[in-house]
Amino acid sequence: MAACALILSSCSNDDTQPESKNYVLVHGAWQAPYVWKSVKTNLEKQGNKVIVVELPGHGTDNTFPGAITLDVYKQKVINALSTIDGKVILVGHSLGGMIISSVAEAVPSKIEKLVYVAAYLPTSGQTLDELAHMDPDSQLGVTGNLIFNYDGGTVDVKQDQIVNLFIPDGTSEVQNLVLKNYRTEPLTPFINPVKLTDQNFGSVKKAYIKTLQDRVVSPYLQNKMIAAGKVESVYEINTGHSPFLSKPDDLSSILTKIATN
Repeated sequence: MAACALILSSCSNDDTQPESKNYVLVHGAWQAPYVWKSVKTNLEKQGNKVIVVELPGHGTDNTFPGAITLDVYKQKVINALSTIDGKVILVGHSLGGMIISSVAEAVPSKIEKLVYVAAYLPTSGQTLDELAHMDPDSQLGVTGNLIFNYDGGTVDVKQDQIVNLFIPDGTSEVQNLVLKNYRTEPLTPFINPVKLTDQNFGSVKKAYIKTLQDRVVSPYLQNKMIAAGKVESVYEINTGHSPFLSKPDDLSSILTKIATN
C-alpha cells in the first residue's frame, strides 16, 4: 500500500495526490546530514518541504565537543522549525530521538507528529546512557567497541566495528560512505537527562519505526521504549540501524504513510 501511495503521488495529476507536508529530519550519533540524502530527495519529489538538521559537532560543523549539550542540539532543531510556516513532522534517528523529545516538550504546538527511527524514546528524567544500559542485546556497548576520551569530552566507536554496527546491510559503496564521513562524537549529550511533561511532550502524536535487524538499538529495547512511550503507531522495516542508507525507498514509503494516516 505504501509503495502504491508513492506511485500515485508521483504519477497522478488529479486530486489523489497527498497533501504536502513539512519534514525536519534529525540524524543520530557519529553521523551527519548526508545519511538522509536519498530520503530527502524522495520526499521532495512528492512536493514536501524537507529540512535536514546538521547537529553541532557533526558533518562540517566544528563546534568544540566540550561545549555541546543536549540543549544545544535542541535549540538547533528549534531554530530549524522556526523557519517553517505551519506544523512539522519531526523525525529523529537513534540519538535524535532524545533531541526530538526535548524539542516537543519545548514547542509542542509546532509539531504535527514525532517519528522515531530506531531511536531512543525516553521517559522524563532518563538519559541516553541510561536507556542504552537497559539493552542487553545491543552490540554497541560490548567491551572495547566504545572508546571514551573523558578529557576531550568525546566517545569513538572502534574502527573495525563501525560497519558491523551501523550499516552491515548496506552496499560496499554505502559502507565506505559511512566510514569516510565518520566523526568522533560529543559525550555530554549522552548523559544529559530529558525533562518531559504530559501537558507538552505527552500531547504530541508519536510513531515508531522499528529496525528489525538492529545491532545498536536492539528490537528488545525498541519494544520496551514503545510500551513506555505511549506510541500511537508502530511500523517495521527489516534493516539494521541505518534504514535511510540500506533501504531509503522503503523508509520513505513508511514516512509517507505516517504523514497521511
